[in-house]
Amino acid sequence: MAVRGDNRAEWQQARVDMAAILRWSARIGFHEGVCNHYTVMLAPDRFLINPHNMHWSKATASRLIVIDDKGDTVEGEGRPAKTGFNIHTRVHLNSGRKVVLHTHMPYATALACTKGGRLMMTHQNAARFYDIVAYDEGFNGFATATEEGDRMTRQLGDKRVLFLGNHGVIVTGDTIMDAFDDLYYLERACQVQVLAMSTGRELSLIPENLAPALRDFGTRHENAGLFLSAIKEILDEEEPAYSS
Repeated sequence: MAVRGDNRAEWQQARVDMAAILRWSARIGFHEGVCNHYTVMLAPDRFLINPHNMHWSKATASRLIVIDDKGDTVEGEGRPAKTGFNIHTRVHLNSGRKVVLHTHMPYATALACTKGGRLMMTHQNAARFYDIVAYDEGFNGFATATEEGDRMTRQLGDKRVLFLGNHGVIVTGDTIMDAFDDLYYLERACQVQVLAMSTGRELSLIPENLAPALRDFGTRHENAGLFLSAIKEILDEEEPAYSS
């Protein structure tokens, strides 16, 4: 099915940006085999997603596929992971979020695998997520049906980030750059916390009254755009095929 009218340039830009963050995610160890999924809701019944057989380090704009709300591929070659369709389309449709990123990145997943694990306000990177994180402690096995995506969305509620107990994390956003910026700094915050916990010393927490300002700092969106641009600048020099 052809791209719809005026959306052509927007959809192509989404492809390029998605390929960039997939490749970068592979570079920094956020990937897991050919599993995990990034999606962008292009229209109420169209979702850009990485095909199941593509390693993230080999992502290109043209290899990404578009699926419909039934999971059928309508643009490109290949198919999505069944769990990707079941989780992502339901989060998009139920929450209205345009971008959904799901990974098993090591440090965030490590916290999700601790009993009662919570992201603590131990570092300024953690404070970026003050009061925007939800926790799902009801691990239910593989997401083999859309009902599991519905259940996850209920757990997410009005938050942007969901820790999936015994599983991984979901980060949502309205733009690719903002969602990936959150994903990156979430892992950095979790890394610092896990390392601090490993000392066996009591964690030092940021005073709660400072957290909202650390979360809502004025250049947050600008910084996200600069980060994505810097990633693409490196890829343009070292792996230019990503944008093809």
